[in-house]
Amino acid sequence: MIWHLSDRTSISREEFDKKLAEILKTESWIIDGNYGRTIEMRMKYCDTVFLLDYPLDVCLEGVRSRVGVQREEIPWVEEELDEEFRQWIMDFPKTQLPQIYQLLEQYGKGKEIHIFRSREDADRYLETNI
Repeated sequence: MIWHLSDRTSISREEFDKKLAEILKTESWIIDGNYGRTIEMRMKYCDTVFLLDYPLDVCLEGVRSRVGVQREEIPWVEEELDEEFRQWIMDFPKTQLPQIYQLLEQYGKGKEIHIFRSREDADRYLETNI
């Protein structure tokens, strides 16, 4: 909600980092999204991590299902699946996920870590913990 602007652009990295640092200083927060550049900073300060390590086809179907739907975190409606974003999702298991697991290993001690490998796993967690 802090990254996207209504004209379909984003704030500068410097402004994003400043806003993120302000959020991380507060007593409690939830950050949703995979901003890889700042994931290490977020892992240092968090007490709980929820990682949705879903199969690629589930991820692609999820993003396709959001096309044409108004979303709280984006001030516009995506009218089609952006090819660059689709490719980023396709590459994620090889280019991003190993780094995330490495950071979990590095910063995970003393933190509550939940890794869900299916939507059903996440649903079961929510049913028993919320």
